[in-house]
Amino acid sequence: MASFDPLLDKDGVRLTVDDAIATVTLTNPAKRNAQSPALWRALAEAGQLLPGTVRVVLLRAEGKSFSAGLDRQAFTPEGFDGEPSFIDLARRSDAELDAAIAEYQEGFTWWRRSDIVSIAAVQGHAIGAGFQLALACDLRVVADDVQFAMRETSLGLVPDLTGTHPLVGLVGYARALEICATGRFVHAEEAQRTGLASVAVPADQLDAAARDLAGALLAAPRDALIETKALLQGAVGRTYEDQRVAERAAQGRRLRDLAGVGD
Repeated sequence: MASFDPLLDKDGVRLTVDDAIATVTLTNPAKRNAQSPALWRALAEAGQLLPGTVRVVLLRAEGKSFSAGLDRQAFTPEGFDGEPSFIDLARRSDAELDAAIAEYQEGFTWWRRSDIVSIAAVQGHAIGAGFQLALACDLRVVADDVQFAMRETSLGLVPDLTGTHPLVGLVGYARALEICATGRFVHAEEAQRTGLASVAVPADQLDAAARDLAGALLAAPRDALIETKALLQGAVGRTYEDQRVAERAAQGRRLRDLAGVGD
């Protein structure tokens, strides 16, 4: 992939764009890409900066670990410079605490936008917030050394960065509960077998595999892919009959578009 000046490069997040493909890279390997409120805001900003030409977004990380999760400094009394510590947040009103968590979640919500398909290329540790960031994407390609774990419950917390909905959707309620409640590692073989990952490859082939998948996605006409993604995203919440109706409406729009017939 060609190298371009980044549209964003701050707080451990870099965004570059090559025509229809955007790449978001976590850039703090010295701390195993541990996450902070500043990083979450940078992720949200990356989503806002995507040009309209972008159809596929690749999420990757520098170093041996995708993300070791939340930077534990958040739980110290001093927290991060210029940020309230989590201890301070806990002392605020319910409304203020809810608003703070909602802001943190914004870095995780845009990856499933209807006009893009997002792919997480995940190597090494993807723990807690790191696991949830990978789950925020539509698809996951993993290295054979990947280690997913949801450690929040073990720490007396819950996964709150939008990871619970996709996890249950991918592996089912019982397995999701077991993964979260035990905090155990999910390795590459299980991730692929249970649907957490589309494919598992040797670590030195991870970036190439993610780019190959991006290229395959770009082969489909954009509007057809958008309609298909919307159909699949809504399928779980619809009855069989409602899904039939949605399919007919989507196909009608596609046929009219291909035939050049206006509404």
